Amino acid sequence: MTSRTEKRTNSIVPRRQPVQERAKVRTRQILDVTARLLGEVGFDELTTILIAKELSISVGSLYHYFPNKQSILYALGDRWLETMSQALTNIEQMPIESLPLANVIDRAVDQMVTVYRDERAILPLAQAMWAVPELRDLDERHDAMIIDRMMAIFRRLGFTSSDNELNRLGRAYLEMTHALSLVVVNQVGRRSDRTLADLKRLVLALLEPHRTDDIVAAGPEDIEGP
Repeated sequence: MTSRTEKRTNSIVPRRQPVQERAKVRTRQILDVTARLLGEVGFDELTTILIAKELSISVGSLYHYFPNKQSILYALGDRWLETMSQALTNIEQMPIESLPLANVIDRAVDQMVTVYRDERAILPLAQAMWAVPELRDLDERHDAMIIDRMMAIFRRLGFTSSDNELNRLGRAYLEMTHALSLVVVNQVGRRSDRTLADLKRLVLALLEPHRTDDIVAAGPEDIEGP
């Protein structure tokens, strides 16, 4: 008997993994067009009919690659996670231990903002990842990945608190950079530049006082739940 979870998982699995170059190109086209349309019309108005029309293909041809809208958005979210993972790798490859904290923050925030600039539909995609049950595990994976890897970066920077406290700082870093990166990429010119500079100052103000903390969890209520 198929469980509800299995049915939900099956509903977002692509019809097939592209092997031939032509199929890979078509899959990228589907994701790129979906990202653009998601930014233009939003999640509720986005349909497979609209996606197929923009690609000048039939809905049936689109279904050869993805069974429904949610599966396309899941693949788009997966691509977002891969891009974010690469940005974190770029940060991890820096000589973190020998750099001032302000320099690390400057480069780390620049990496994140670049990812946000490159993703045309990050706000509606992030909203869908949080709100749509089929996509929610992407949101959870995204947060866990950033928090876990930032905790390791904090350790390399000489932070001395417990894992629980570093987890709290990682969560604060994630929420702060996510919210203000969205503002930065939706502004232009000097206004965007000033907001980016403010974001970096805020992150430094968050992290600098905690480098030599020795804080442990105060109790069950002081531990982030699953």
